[in-house]
Amino acid sequence: MSTSNRITTTAGTPVPTNETAKTAGKRGPTLLEDYQLIEKLAHQNRERIPERVVHAKGWGAQGTFTVTHDITQYTCASLFSEVGKKTDVLSRWSTVAGESGAADAERDVRGFSLKFYTEEGNWDMVGNNTPIFFIRDGYKFPDFIRTQKRHPKTNLRSPEAMFDFWASHPESVHQVTILMSDRGLPINPMHMNGYGSHTFSMWNKKGERFWVKFHFKTQQGHKHYTNAEAETLIGKTRESYQEDLFNAIDNGHFPKWTMYIQVMPEEEAGQQSYNPFDLTKVWPHDDYPLIEVGELEMNKNPDNYFQMIENAAYSPSNVVPGIGFSPDKMLQARIFSYADAHRYRLGTHYEALPANAPKASVVKHYHKDGAMRFFTNDFDNANAYYEPNQYEAAHTGLEYPEPPLKIDGDANRYDVEDKDIDYVQPRALFELMDQAQRERMFNNYAAAMGPCSDSVKNRWYSVLEKVHPDYAQGVKAAVEALDTDVNTVPITDDTPKEV
Repeated sequence: MSTSNRITTTAGTPVPTNETAKTAGKRGPTLLEDYQLIEKLAHQNRERIPERVVHAKGWGAQGTFTVTHDITQYTCASLFSEVGKKTDVLSRWSTVAGESGAADAERDVRGFSLKFYTEEGNWDMVGNNTPIFFIRDGYKFPDFIRTQKRHPKTNLRSPEAMFDFWASHPESVHQVTILMSDRGLPINPMHMNGYGSHTFSMWNKKGERFWVKFHFKTQQGHKHYTNAEAETLIGKTRESYQEDLFNAIDNGHFPKWTMYIQVMPEEEAGQQSYNPFDLTKVWPHDDYPLIEVGELEMNKNPDNYFQMIENAAYSPSNVVPGIGFSPDKMLQARIFSYADAHRYRLGTHYEALPANAPKASVVKHYHKDGAMRFFTNDFDNANAYYEPNQYEAAHTGLEYPEPPLKIDGDANRYDVEDKDIDYVQPRALFELMDQAQRERMFNNYAAAMGPCSDSVKNRWYSVLEKVHPDYAQGVKAAVEALDTDVNTVPITDDTPKEV
């Protein structure tokens, strides 16, 4: 037998058999000295890592981003430096609330994350398939996520908790409107948009800063399931997104998105009726039109899902020169929390794993030691383990440094946003819907709110009333109709009677 293709232990020792354990005689007990058995069982016990607290169920692919339009007037980021430039990308899409074994076709917001392997380091565009979010302050994020997870007593998902929280945070009505609309249940990752959602910043070679929003518009068109269609599908498969995505790419049908940005000059922030750094608000396209940037094509299924998708670690803290942050309070919280989640889930050196390792020509830092230190970082000079040093080792410096961020105001823990503005954009969205779209949304609400107490229902109706009276009335009527159907059973004379 060829020695180049034989099984070994992880230490490289040849394994004589992979069929049986070593025992004392034909009927004797298994021997403790069978280190091959122990190694095999010990590794199996450690095959799983903690799943993500949020966005646990996900699907991903590898691909390429190509610049098609010049935006160097807004940014000095190298990946946008010239038309035709290509950058490798790793994508991951996901549901928010479900665990790793949840069904793909659930009504939920979808994560939409992209890792661009640029020559100046990795840029992570960590967003969702909606341009906004439920809350605008990261301080409330743990509370919000708990409402999406399982109740500590029943161990079941709790609509009561969800709508109770949303009713206490009326800024959520914009996102809930999208969630309960047709867009709340796309048929697969290829048929939905992606958004950076937050407000970010860019700066150019002149040191001029711009506020920006990132958009990725699907070229496959929007397609959605109704609740009934999704229920039928889940009865057949819980892996519909993974199947659709993998098979499309495997068959050469590579999904594509067009990237756009919205751009706001730095000095214009604060001139709007809304806060441009509020994650629950969009920038109207009439005021800040979409500017085309490039094309994203996902064209390769990873050879090993666990290695490239489960180990993928996205964080908005991964930016490159020319792309920066903003005063968006949710973004500021995520800059810390995402990277810290990866350090917990994957380990101290998670960014050295293949999925996360930058492809930049120069990667040098002074992080030391720690668990699973499986690489060297002395950069050919073992004496240079601190900085600054006398050895001409790695040093700092940027060709086009970020301009100073202009801020003002007093430090304040209290939400000072105008509450009335929270209803303006969801009202505009509701008024854009035709009657058929509204009716489907009302029915989706009924399915979601059915188990809620009357007090929570009435509080949410009050929120919807401030958006539009027809919105509140339509949802209330649909919920009451469903309650009537649920609380009656057919009797022998075919006359429904109250139970």
